[in-house]
Amino acid sequence: MKTLLIVEDDLGIQKQLKWSLPDYELVFAEDRSSALTQVRRYEPAVVTLDLGLPPDPSNASEGLACLTDILAIHPDCKVIIITGNTDKEHALKAVNLGAYDYYQKPIDPDVLNVILARAFKLSTLEQENRYLRHSGLHQQDIIGNSDSILKACRMVEKIAPTEITTLLQGESGTGKEVFARSIHKQSPRAEKPFIAINCASIPENLLESELFGYEKGAFTGANKTTLGKIECANGGTLLLDEIGDMPLSLQAKMLRFLQERVIERLGGRQVIEVDVRVICATHRNLAEMVAEQTFREDLYYRISEMTLFIPPLRDRGQDVVIIAKALLHKFNQEFKTQVHSLSEDAIQALLSHRWPGNIRELQNKLKSAVILADSKQITASDLGLLPSTEDLAPRTLRKVREDAETQAIREAYALSNGNLSKTADLLGVTRPTLYSLIDKYRMLDLRNSETNNEH
Repeated sequence: MKTLLIVEDDLGIQKQLKWSLPDYELVFAEDRSSALTQVRRYEPAVVTLDLGLPPDPSNASEGLACLTDILAIHPDCKVIIITGNTDKEHALKAVNLGAYDYYQKPIDPDVLNVILARAFKLSTLEQENRYLRHSGLHQQDIIGNSDSILKACRMVEKIAPTEITTLLQGESGTGKEVFARSIHKQSPRAEKPFIAINCASIPENLLESELFGYEKGAFTGANKTTLGKIECANGGTLLLDEIGDMPLSLQAKMLRFLQERVIERLGGRQVIEVDVRVICATHRNLAEMVAEQTFREDLYYRISEMTLFIPPLRDRGQDVVIIAKALLHKFNQEFKTQVHSLSEDAIQALLSHRWPGNIRELQNKLKSAVILADSKQITASDLGLLPSTEDLAPRTLRKVREDAETQAIREAYALSNGNLSKTADLLGVTRPTLYSLIDKYRMLDLRNSETNNEH
């Protein structure tokens, strides 16, 4: 639910608004001091403000001062002035000071709900635009404004100018290659090649020649000298996608390349120097693979000088709707269709679906919906996301608690910039308790992040 701060000292009006605005999570303040405290605590997108506040409720000076202070702390906040019938002059002054709108008493819930809905809608659009401006052209394919994705984008901006070897971890379909390309485009190598190779899609006996190339006559069918992907990426960036699937027999040769930046083609004896920035990506838990001795420990630490976790779509909140709207625009252009929007039931279906296939699954559903839609608005039925019997069944208290605790941990983790000690402090628990919850809910990416930070 959207948080709405109501600054009002009249308890009767507070009670009226509490019953009139069931679609919002209401937070109340009675004076300027408590209002500023609530603004700092909740950072509400929208505030309603009565100008007649104590200690001088008959004068608008305290209310206007409160407005100025709110906008100084939270400039993007939409403040709606609530004023008496005869106080239009002060309401207009408040608008000149930066208030979004004003509304005269007595309060009509229907009218106020319309004003509030408009204010929240504008706030959402401005937030999306701020993100797009902040992300810049290089990150135009990374869409979203959730805390977790903005944190990841900030890490990209810091990583890109360096030569540090980066490991991108995330579930299949989360956009690991998109992040790799963004790092490349923001780096000094942006004008040089970006070469990607999927280690899981190439048979083991061919992967070595694909990476390192081969000399003429190196094996049957080698009719000419052929450059490998590493040489092709010389001067630029090489993405080793799904490196967790690289066979052990090839990992030692890859380690030598990463350490010495030299290669030898198959069948060749010449050592070739290469200048390549390496980014690796995987959906696997490499720390577990190291423990199981299915992935070299020395290679693991070599490729994870910096680890960037890309969150799954189900943990990105409203981002799924923002991405869906961007895809809708893209597919309309691609297929020359005129589907304008998403219906309310489609939006609710997008938010409630678990997205096991992440963004790749969302792309597929939007693409088919745009093609098959019978109207200019996509419905949940068009997306193939009609609620199942299981969806309609009430969740158990255990499931509710698990979902709530998992979300709270991830939000605190994002706010603490990946520091588990600070995460525990924000959650009000001890560090051992936090570790226990992480293990209980199998939040392996947080555990891995802590392991990487220790090393």
